[in-house]
Amino acid sequence: MKNIMILSGAGLSAPSGLKTFRDNSGLWDEYDVMEICSATGFRKNPKKVLDFYDARRLELANVKPNYAHKQIAKLKEKWGKNLFVITQNVDDLLERAGCKEVIHLHGFLPELRCLKCGEIFNIAYNLMANKKCPKCKSENLRHSIVMFEEAAPAYNTLYSLLSQTSLFISIGTSGAVLPVGEYARMCEKSILNIYEKDENLETFFDKIYIENVLSAIDKITQDIDEFMKDS
Repeated sequence: MKNIMILSGAGLSAPSGLKTFRDNSGLWDEYDVMEICSATGFRKNPKKVLDFYDARRLELANVKPNYAHKQIAKLKEKWGKNLFVITQNVDDLLERAGCKEVIHLHGFLPELRCLKCGEIFNIAYNLMANKKCPKCKSENLRHSIVMFEEAAPAYNTLYSLLSQTSLFISIGTSGAVLPVGEYARMCEKSILNIYEKDENLETFFDKIYIENVLSAIDKITQDIDEFMKDS
């Protein structure tokens, strides 16, 4: 049986009410991205960065998985090891929808990382204040998010799985961070779901849905069924 990859970006979680960086009135309008999302910014003002991610964690507590998250969870349950679910998002909405084995390329918002021993642990939607590493008891902690200028170890997993993928599906990502068009070229078939037209990106894909993920996900589900039936 052939393998499928669903790679999602901010457009997957936006219908749940999470602010994205690039949208109009998005986070990039409120913050200097290099101050709060880069290793340099973290070295200059760690408190500003950690406060920013504290606020994102509190925001995450007040939103719920949407229909698309739930449908991807059902797809994962149906296709198991033949479906790779990979996301650029750092939220836990896929997990809360019941999706198993989600690979987070850029880290995971509910987790902190100890700068002394490297331990990664979950604090759910709580603030960092007064938290200690459960392993070494250090208070020298940071968010477990990959920032600009830092390596993303999960990219090795992404490329390994791409080499095993026949149907590549990109949902809700502009391709500004990851070259999803190149990923589509690596696979036998490909599907793109974005909210607004992007002719440069569309040229790489076999099938395109320019619409909200909530209306596209059932069509994508049917596409997967048909592809797997013929494989």
